[in-house]
Amino acid sequence: MIPVPSGVKVWLATGYTDMRRGFPGLSLMVQETLKRDPMICVG
Repeated sequence: MIPVPSGVKVWLATGYTDMRRGFPGLSLMVQETLKRDPMICVG
């Protein structure tokens, strides 16, 4: 199990994706789907 500090928000999107997209492609999906900036750390 991965420990998550209290107060941290975790956003989930259901569906499927191709993990071969790498982090740049996956972060673009976050921006387009969740309308969130994947580079902002919430703490």
